[in-house]
Amino acid sequence: MRLIVQRASEASVTIEGKQTATISRGFLILAGIEDEDTPEDISWLVSKVCQMRIFSDNEGKMNLDIKQIHGDILLVSQFTLHASTKKGNRPSFIKAARPEKAIPLYEKLITEFNTVLGKIIQTGEFGADMKVTLVNDGPVTIFIDSKIKE
Repeated sequence: MRLIVQRASEASVTIEGKQTATISRGFLILAGIEDEDTPEDISWLVSKVCQMRIFSDNEGKMNLDIKQIHGDILLVSQFTLHASTKKGNRPSFIKAARPEKAIPLYEKLITEFNTVLGKIIQTGEFGADMKVTLVNDGPVTIFIDSKIKE
């Protein structure tokens, strides 16, 4: 599973002209799910993301995690995170999980974030054509892959 974690001062999702999710300070997270992903990948990623100290303290140093600032999360599924551009000019998405595999894992990811944060996170709609807006604070953008674990 791959995540793009972006520190946001605000973010939202609009579907068919209607804003369906919005957050202020926190994370916009784009999630790409592949066939090999498991619940263990989710647990590792949620723990890693919720403990990342990338919010500024009173001295301007990145020392605080999302729980310490009482931040929000907007989670959006994005199969294109598994694009392969190795051959030709048209990306291949063969590594991205099909909906029957991806949806249960996406729902588990949502549940685990809710549990760890102790509040309901905002989400996009799996498979929908979404317009995602973001004010990236910093900018701070971090790529995490549960198969690499760097």
